Amino acid sequence: MASIAGQHMEFHPVHGTNVRLDPSGTQATRVESFANGVCFSKNPLAPGEIFLVEIEDKELGWCGHLRIGLTGHDPRSLQVVPEYSLPDLVDLGNSWVFAITRNHNKVVDEADNGVEAGVNVRPEEGGEPDSKPKTFFTHSHLRIQDVYLPRDQLVGRSLPGRFSHILDELYKTNMLPPTARRSRIGVVYVPRREGVADMHIVINGEDMGACAKGISTRQPLYAVVDVFAATKSVRIVQVEYGFSSLQTLCRKTIQKHIVHRMALDWLELPSLLKHYCKYLCVLQV
Repeated sequence: MASIAGQHMEFHPVHGTNVRLDPSGTQATRVESFANGVCFSKNPLAPGEIFLVEIEDKELGWCGHLRIGLTGHDPRSLQVVPEYSLPDLVDLGNSWVFAITRNHNKVVDEADNGVEAGVNVRPEEGGEPDSKPKTFFTHSHLRIQDVYLPRDQLVGRSLPGRFSHILDELYKTNMLPPTARRSRIGVVYVPRREGVADMHIVINGEDMGACAKGISTRQPLYAVVDVFAATKSVRIVQVEYGFSSLQTLCRKTIQKHIVHRMALDWLELPSLLKHYCKYLCVLQV
């Protein structure tokens, strides 16, 4: 697949009535209740371009978590933003949304159960998929068919602290629940043949499989993020495609040779560089 230039991602100004965006348009917070938290990407996604968000805050007392997917509806064309992505937005048609749960987010392959394309599928409660998704990690990228996504940017990272080096490893191995703070969840559509694509959900660098199949790409496809129930606030992670910048390469080299991020304080490095490695790259990567 041709390389992806990558656009600066923002949320669309059209969103649910309980959502507030920050001035940058990259953080969405549900300010009351548990519903009316549906958000969209400001622009349509390109094939193979991931819309990646990080869970920033949660709210106890509600059942259910983040929902994410795609829609062929231009948000400006909606007379009223649906209260829920599931089932309200999906019932409008031309939308595919996947509910993130604490467990069992992987989907069963269509060939194994004979379901129709475009339907969300999950393994039975307590069961495992019959076959793993046809995806794998290269040294630096997650490959989904002919799409390559930079692995280190897809994985959640803890805030710098005493135990950050331990927590970071738990995100990498998906030992923490997908709904935990700092988890990174993304949606991407991958062309299967001309005019048709599959929607994939990626959680902390792991592909959950084709959550919806046979989606027409002869229409603009917008990302959908429903800041629902226990998920209180999310922030967009800007993904850097292609070759890493010199700044990113320096940061990776430094972090590779330290035990954890707080050890940066012991190095004789410029204070701005230490700050970038400890804080800025955690939020924006």
